[in-house]
Amino acid sequence: MSSLAPLRFSSRQLFSREDFVTLCAGGHIREAFAKYRPEIWSDQSLFSHLIQLLIPATSLSLARQLHSLVLTSGYFQKDKFVANHLLNMYCKIGELGTALSLFRVMPRRNVMSCNILIDGYVQSGDLEGAYKVFDEMPLRNVATWNAMVAGLVQFEFNEMGLGLVREMHELGFGLDEFAIGSVLRGCANLRAVHAGRQVHGYLMKCGFELNLVVGNSLAHMYMKSKWLKEGEEVIGSLPVRNVVAWNTLIAGLAQNGQFESVLDQYRLMKMAGVRPDRITLVSVISSCSELATLGQGQQVHAEAIKIGANSVVAVISSLISMYSRCGCLDYSRNVFGECDDADVVLWSSMIAAYGFHGRGREAVELFDRMEKEGLEANDVTFLSLLYACSHCGLKEKGMELFELMVTKYNVKPRLEHYTCVVDLLGRAGRLDEAEAMIRSMPVKEDGIIWKTLLSACKIHKKADMAKRIAEEMLRVDPHDSAAYVLLSHVHASDKRWQDVSEVRKTMRHMNVKKEPGISWLELKNQIHQFSMGDKSHPMSEEIDLYLKELMEELKLRGYTPDTSSVLHDTDNEEKEHSLAHHSEKLAIAFALIKSPPDVPIRIMKNLRVCNDCHVAVKLISDIKNREIIVRDASRFHHFRDGKCSCGDYW
Repeated sequence: MSSLAPLRFSSRQLFSREDFVTLCAGGHIREAFAKYRPEIWSDQSLFSHLIQLLIPATSLSLARQLHSLVLTSGYFQKDKFVANHLLNMYCKIGELGTALSLFRVMPRRNVMSCNILIDGYVQSGDLEGAYKVFDEMPLRNVATWNAMVAGLVQFEFNEMGLGLVREMHELGFGLDEFAIGSVLRGCANLRAVHAGRQVHGYLMKCGFELNLVVGNSLAHMYMKSKWLKEGEEVIGSLPVRNVVAWNTLIAGLAQNGQFESVLDQYRLMKMAGVRPDRITLVSVISSCSELATLGQGQQVHAEAIKIGANSVVAVISSLISMYSRCGCLDYSRNVFGECDDADVVLWSSMIAAYGFHGRGREAVELFDRMEKEGLEANDVTFLSLLYACSHCGLKEKGMELFELMVTKYNVKPRLEHYTCVVDLLGRAGRLDEAEAMIRSMPVKEDGIIWKTLLSACKIHKKADMAKRIAEEMLRVDPHDSAAYVLLSHVHASDKRWQDVSEVRKTMRHMNVKKEPGISWLELKNQIHQFSMGDKSHPMSEEIDLYLKELMEELKLRGYTPDTSSVLHDTDNEEKEHSLAHHSEKLAIAFALIKSPPDVPIRIMKNLRVCNDCHVAVKLISDIKNREIIVRDASRFHHFRDGKCSCGDYW
């Protein structure tokens, strides 16, 4: 339609409004003009139909043709509705400058004209222009206030948006469902659940609580504010649970870390006959990623192909991440390779996948290919690259990329970028440089960046520096157990048991508890979870017996338990028993007992793998001739033939 010839008209034919509207709706605007010229010229409402139906075409040349016909007809001067529809057309097709010029010469402007222009400014990202029109309006209606509130919330000016709602309410304007939706989004963004509950009370008084749009916004507000029970109750009270309601519930559970519940609700959604869409799939795939449930992730991938969502960027990106986090890097590569027109999001996702598996050189090579393709890397791309470099010892390359990010791409480093560089320097033993970077960077430090440096102190056994860095970390976050645990490990490795005792005493005094190590694996679509000392698994006794035999077999191959990582001053036998029952060893023992001998073992752990387990699993992979893949809190370790993919650098 963008290349249509000038409109011509035929002789008079019998008019049919239904036929006219059908022609216009089908995009046959030229034919409609040619067929019904006299009727259009004598009925201004038909011009309005034409203008509205032209918007989806987003054709500037056709818009200008229609504009000239409106001017010729005289309806621009005589009919405010036609003039407003013309103004709206230019705003909707992104021609804000033309719309503004038209607004200035409109002979019969009204509130609707201003509302249209406000919405046009908001859609183009010019909130200042929208506010100027709003301030200059002599009269405003509900739609005016709603457009302005929606614009403020859209651009994250949530407090201003809520303030405008209060002002609106004081002036006697009632909130419609659109205004309520904007208010609730503002409350959600601010985690202002108290204000959200007040809005909830208002909804109940006005009878809006059963409205699907409002109900979904209300549930989203509660769930984003971490009030899961209230959000689920709102969804449960809706008269109909459509795909939007299911998506609100599933996304809310995912955002709050309830990943198993996400999969449960996804199953219930399908049983209820509601077909998932791309939004559903992104939340569900991300949950499979977090749980590392490969089997279920593959089933969701099949569903994505079935509904045609496997070409959607967000879905592809989620699949790349899911397969990577399930330990299947080849599958991630396949998904990426099948995408003909990958954008920067997908390239960044694949670079991140390489980084997570310690394949730093492949990540850098992919970045080089990306540059040759003419795609411009963004802050996420560089974050993935720096992470990849830090986890395989590419110190010089990492520092080069950090410099490139700032000088060539003009990307302003975020705290996360600085954290990766501190990790890069710390692992390389350049602890003083890493500390200097933290103290000189232009952004405020957090506990994570100090924790990263403290971890490097542990690796390089810098006890005095570790104590100083731990104090800095606890100043930022006094209840983070990681600082105490890392400092304890430094002291324990030097057999400074009195210092270990002092750290533990401080933890008790501050009521800080160490996060327990948990490992899990998926077997026949069922999750099996293990933690040290936990006897709840039905095969607990059999696993203990198998582990005892396995440890003896390892010792015959030269394995010596690394008791320096045990934080208690006990005898060696007790320390060895403790080490032998680390959660990942329990999970691996169970997998060796229950899984087929030719299937890789995939274990997930919430904390980093300790030195002793790393040595032990290398030997197990050789003795049992099994590939063992362990995902810890930091990265993947692929154990095979007595070696690890990390090269003992993690």
